[in-house]
Amino acid sequence: MSIAKTYQDKDVVLAVAPMMDWTDRHCRFLHRLLSKEALLYTEMVVAEAILHGDPERLLSYDDVEHPIAVQIGGSDPDRVAKAAEICAQFGYDEINLNVGCPSDRVQSGTFGACLMREPELVARCIEKMKSVTDIPVTVKCRLGVDEQDEEIALDEMTSGLVQVGVDALWVHARKAWLQGLSPKENRDIPPLNYERVYRLKAQNPDLFIGINGGITDLAQSKTHLEHLDGVMLGRAAYHNAGLLLDVDHQIYGKAPKAIDWQEVCNTMMAHAEEHMSKGGRLIHVTRHMVGLFHGQRGSRRFRQILSTDALKSDATPQVIQTAFDAIEFEMTAAE
Repeated sequence: MSIAKTYQDKDVVLAVAPMMDWTDRHCRFLHRLLSKEALLYTEMVVAEAILHGDPERLLSYDDVEHPIAVQIGGSDPDRVAKAAEICAQFGYDEINLNVGCPSDRVQSGTFGACLMREPELVARCIEKMKSVTDIPVTVKCRLGVDEQDEEIALDEMTSGLVQVGVDALWVHARKAWLQGLSPKENRDIPPLNYERVYRLKAQNPDLFIGINGGITDLAQSKTHLEHLDGVMLGRAAYHNAGLLLDVDHQIYGKAPKAIDWQEVCNTMMAHAEEHMSKGGRLIHVTRHMVGLFHGQRGSRRFRQILSTDALKSDATPQVIQTAFDAIEFEMTAAE
C-alpha cells in the first residue's frame, strides 16, 4: 500500500492508533500477522529523544510492519523537522505530529493537545517537516481543549494545515480537558462528537480526514467510512486484536482468508526467540498477545499462561505454544 497515494486519492484507511506503552514493535508485529492492509502507528516518540537519544533503539522496526507510520511529539518547527528527517531515513511510510495527547508529560513539554491552542505553530511545524521529506506528513488532533469552542478550534487548526499542505488529518472526536481530568479520564469522560468531524469533512472535501475515539468494532468503522476517509481503532484493537482478522476483507475488500493459527504461533515464537537472543524478555512479546482470543473458550487459560508463565526466569518461547495449545484443546473439546 502506498500511503501517499492513498491519502491523495482519499482511499479508505483503517489504522491502529498510536498508544503509549502499547503499540511497540512487538505489538505491531502481531497486528501485521492479523491484517496485511491496516496502517500501523508507533507509540509517540518525542522529537528531542530522537535528536539526543538512540534513534536505532527508538525507531527500528521489522520490515513486515509496513505500512507503518511514526508519531512524533514536539513543538519546535526546526527540531521536529530534523526528527522527521531522521524518521524518513528509517523508511517509515508516514510521519504524524501529535496534537492530541493530554498527558502531563506532553503538557510540561508544551506539545500534544496543548498545541490545539496554537494552530499557527502547528502549521509551521508541518510546513517545516514537509520541506525535509517526501513522505506524507500528517496530524492527529482533538476537537479542542478545555474551554475552547470546538467549532472554532477545529476549523482554525484545519485551515492552517490545509494552507501548508498537510497530507491527512486524524481527529480524536473528543475535546481534551488539560485541567481537571487525568489522561485516562480524557479517553472516556469528554463526550464524543462524531458529527463535528463529519461536518469538518463536508467543509474540506479535498483533505483526507480520519476519525478516532470510542470505536469498538468494524461495523461502527464502516458506518464512519460512509462520511469520512479513514477510521482509527485504539483500545479495541489492542484488547481484542482478533477483530483485525476481518479488516482486509470487510474494509479493504480483499477475498476472505482463513487464518492458520499454528503459523501465527510459530511466527510469534520465532519473533520472541530473536528478541530474547538480544537480551529481551519473553513478556515483552507475550503481553501484547493476551487479548488475541477475546471471548473465545479457553481464552482465560490462554491469558493466564502468557501473563504468568512468561514472567518466570526460565521462560522460553515454548510458553507461546503452550498457550495456543490450551485454546486449541478447549475449543476442540467443546465440539
